[in-house]
Amino acid sequence: MNRRIVVGLDGSTESVAAAHWGAREALLRNAPLHLVHAEIWSPPLVVPAAGSEERRQAARTLLREASDELLDKHPRLEISAESFDGQPARSLADAAAGASMLVLGSRGLGTLRGFVLGSVGMAVIHSVEQPVVLVRAAEDALPHAQGQHLDRGVVVGVDTGRPCDALLSFAFDEASRRGCTLHALHSWMLPPLAGSGSAYNPEVNAQIAQVERTGLDDMLRPWRDMYPAVDLDARVTVGPSSEQLLEAGSEAGLVIVGRRIRRSSVGTHIGPIAHAILHHSTAPVAVIAHE
Repeated sequence: MNRRIVVGLDGSTESVAAAHWGAREALLRNAPLHLVHAEIWSPPLVVPAAGSEERRQAARTLLREASDELLDKHPRLEISAESFDGQPARSLADAAAGASMLVLGSRGLGTLRGFVLGSVGMAVIHSVEQPVVLVRAAEDALPHAQGQHLDRGVVVGVDTGRPCDALLSFAFDEASRRGCTLHALHSWMLPPLAGSGSAYNPEVNAQIAQVERTGLDDMLRPWRDMYPAVDLDARVTVGPSSEQLLEAGSEAGLVIVGRRIRRSSVGTHIGPIAHAILHHSTAPVAVIAHE
């Protein structure tokens, strides 16, 4: 794996915010930054597309101006740029192959309707196994005087019923690099009402909560040992996981969720929790693929 961080750039406000976020992350990791622009310039036929050269020139200008702006802000940053003629999702996936991270912009629709990930972003998340970060054009995604991420915590959603080493590895490493608090959140739902209603007995609920808490502590213990300097806030909550994560991540600097790697071409490639976070979180979201 190379260390570089790849950013998809299309000229939108969101992709520019993603480029600035990616630049700060590259400096945090002492890694090079690679800007990528992908667009279909040629028609299916052999006939040359009218204006294709102008579009190529516009892409080169976009990448050059973005690189200059980032270097002006971060003189120590190592930046490269590349433009592709082809399907954007496939081109971005190819560019991200072997990279440490892919960063994309995500368009907002307002607080009630949430955010649009878009077909390209969703296709990329489905097809790559590298961490993918979605960035909004919000205040915390734009450049700051210090040239660093905002001083906010990192939130990670944990499912104690399934192994998620890749997810926890990314979360602890990111919190360690930022020197911030890591909030590990596990949510569980009340069991369905049965017979005498024992599922809603306070003593039964307390027992279930203790079992869930023990499961979370057991899962996090090896990571606590590997990252003793990370300030870890482990919480077990009752309620829908997506709602709990959105609330916990409302003031976070990064929300981290996992998705299961599926080899089959059929079926969903992203779970409902990750889907909800991607479309409604106001903070940058990192999607980590894991077995």
